[in-house]
Amino acid sequence: MDISGVSAAGGMHTVSGASSSGPPQQKMSSLFDSIDTSGSGSITKAQFDQAFQSKNPPAVFQKQGADAIFASLDPSGTGSVSKQDFVAGMSKLMASLRADNAGSSSSSSSLGSSLQALNQIDPSSVSQNAAPGSLLNLQA
Repeated sequence: MDISGVSAAGGMHTVSGASSSGPPQQKMSSLFDSIDTSGSGSITKAQFDQAFQSKNPPAVFQKQGADAIFASLDPSGTGSVSKQDFVAGMSKLMASLRADNAGSSSSSSSLGSSLQALNQIDPSSVSQNAAPGSLLNLQA
């Protein structure tokens, strides 16, 4: 799919064919137009599946799969999605994926800091009689 997405490394990237300028809604609108090859004003599951296969969706979209993404765009199960619903749904999905990715990258950053701090502890400096958990800093 020609959309701006979140890469596995956490950075933003532009997927092939997407305009790198303009607001996200404009990009989603252009993406919709490229999928709606018949010009009907709505896209079917078959059109969406074809676009998902022929365009280069970000890894987070590939991981979810075309069926799951289309289902989120078409929650009532009508089998087609209007341009308005597509733009709104994809914008929400992108925001959600960015938030999820931001949370996971800050979590991994905290985890890395914690591991680094643990690796700096000299085992010989810990008393044999130290109570379990006494090295924990509850103020952090």
